[in-house]
Amino acid sequence: MKKKLFNEIEIPEGIEVEIDGTKIKIKGKEGELERNFNVTNILIEKKDGKIIIGNVKSTKKEKRLMNTITKHIKNMLKGVQEKFEYKLKICFNHFPITVEIKGNEAVIKNFLGEKIPRKIKILQDAEVEIQKDIITIKSNDKEIAGQTAANFEKATRVPMKDRRIFQDGIFITSKAGREI
Repeated sequence: MKKKLFNEIEIPEGIEVEIDGTKIKIKGKEGELERNFNVTNILIEKKDGKIIIGNVKSTKKEKRLMNTITKHIKNMLKGVQEKFEYKLKICFNHFPITVEIKGNEAVIKNFLGEKIPRKIKILQDAEVEIQKDIITIKSNDKEIAGQTAANFEKATRVPMKDRRIFQDGIFITSKAGREI
């Protein structure tokens, strides 16, 4: 059954929003985010300090798309107000792991006593800080911060070993302000 469904997002003070078709540009004190939603039958517009997302004849598929777009826009609004922060911990039992940042790459040395260092790509717009055994990743885009943190964790994954016994590696301890 088709229904008339609309989601409304209130725009906080100090944030500028520009909407051009399905392209949204949001500016705030922490920076600027831009995203293009490739949807054809969902209306995205700005009215009276609110972003309205909806469709006159919505099915279940359009409702799911509307909710997804709404959440992405809320994350963008939150990101231009304050940056998303991920924290990772460097854990080792015998071989001390060292992590260095060189440009847009991070180099992990001496992981499990390996001679060849492991390299990780740090995504653009992600700020990475290393303080002893804590790695802090900040970005105003939640997806960039999360993917950079996942790259660190994935680089030190040991296949075919029990994680409860072999606990060497880099692990996410808090993501976007929530403790894990």
